[in-house]
Amino acid sequence: MANYRTKLRNLGCPELSINSLKHKPTDRCQPAYNVKKPRKAEVNFCPSYPTGETQDSLEGERLALLSEVKKRHNEKVVKEKMAKTFAYRRQEVVRDKPMMAEFKIRWPGLFTVAEVEAEFVRITTAPLVSKFLAQLDQHTAQLIKVFEKKGGSAGMKIRKMLAPITQDTDAVERELQHIILGIYSINVEGGDATTSPADVGIVIEGVEVLHDLRDIASTSALMMGFIYALNLSYPKELKAFFEVLQKVFLQLDASRLSSKVQMLKNKLYE
Repeated sequence: MANYRTKLRNLGCPELSINSLKHKPTDRCQPAYNVKKPRKAEVNFCPSYPTGETQDSLEGERLALLSEVKKRHNEKVVKEKMAKTFAYRRQEVVRDKPMMAEFKIRWPGLFTVAEVEAEFVRITTAPLVSKFLAQLDQHTAQLIKVFEKKGGSAGMKIRKMLAPITQDTDAVERELQHIILGIYSINVEGGDATTSPADVGIVIEGVEVLHDLRDIASTSALMMGFIYALNLSYPKELKAFFEVLQKVFLQLDASRLSSKVQMLKNKLYE
């Protein structure tokens, strides 16, 4: 297998060549340093360019996309160009790890519900929101029972971690710039617990990446879509929480669970 991988690397297979020593810093030029590989059951982690396409031709498609996304009722053209430039965009994400503000300027076509879902399918071959909501519906009743049994400091910690930012508009805008990865919800003035929020959105690195979403549940699924699309690591303090979203609700790499997640899964099927 090592010989086979070497041959693929010499042929320019991006998933292997991206880890070659020439792509590593001179002061950290070690084979084991910062290895880029699938970690969340990605099927197309770092794909090759489509047949007949080059970096220059796909950069031309990216520039054309900047104009296409500004046109009204142009979803079909945008969808086709986003699919065509997937490998180019994905190699950029994996290789360069761009900051969110810069990436949103370069690829504005990604920042819609439809394209986040489409990008997730390209990476994993699995549906996003529909799969997540179906599994959530299946487990909601038992999840509520599990959370209700959690008391003391553990229960308080869970409620704090899972609580979205739910404030008035001005307060939310002040908070967004400090958030690395999160969901915000803006209340309707005068509304109560049964009133749908005026706005729900996702923030990454202080940048609002989606807004005007309908509910927290589907927004949580779309946040997972961005994590995959941008090859983000799970926040350390919420690693188990995101593992549940990935392996229990999206059923990606579902056979390999940490002890904490396995315990929760056992409780869901009691």
